[in-house]
Amino acid sequence: MTPGFVLQMQKAPGDARGVRLGFTVTKKLGNAVVRNRAKRRLREAASLVMPLLAQPGCDYVLIGRDATASMPFVTLVDELKLAMSKIHSRNSKREPHA
Repeated sequence: MTPGFVLQMQKAPGDARGVRLGFTVTKKLGNAVVRNRAKRRLREAASLVMPLLAQPGCDYVLIGRDATASMPFVTLVDELKLAMSKIHSRNSKREPHA
């Protein structure tokens, strides 16, 4: 979790090879204009970061938070890069389920 968003990742079921990405911004964040701005910013940040850091066979969800629509875009991108590296390092340390 970062001030700008929450990133969730899960291994895709079966033999999925691609990367799937979803975006969620709730009504708690504000009216439609604010929610759409937050989603546009998340999509653009993801289009810059995901081709570099996303792992095939994983599903990702970016959940907008209060700061998503207002924080500097460069900071949003940097936070996404950091969150991607953390989420993959955390999951690589876990033991596979039997």
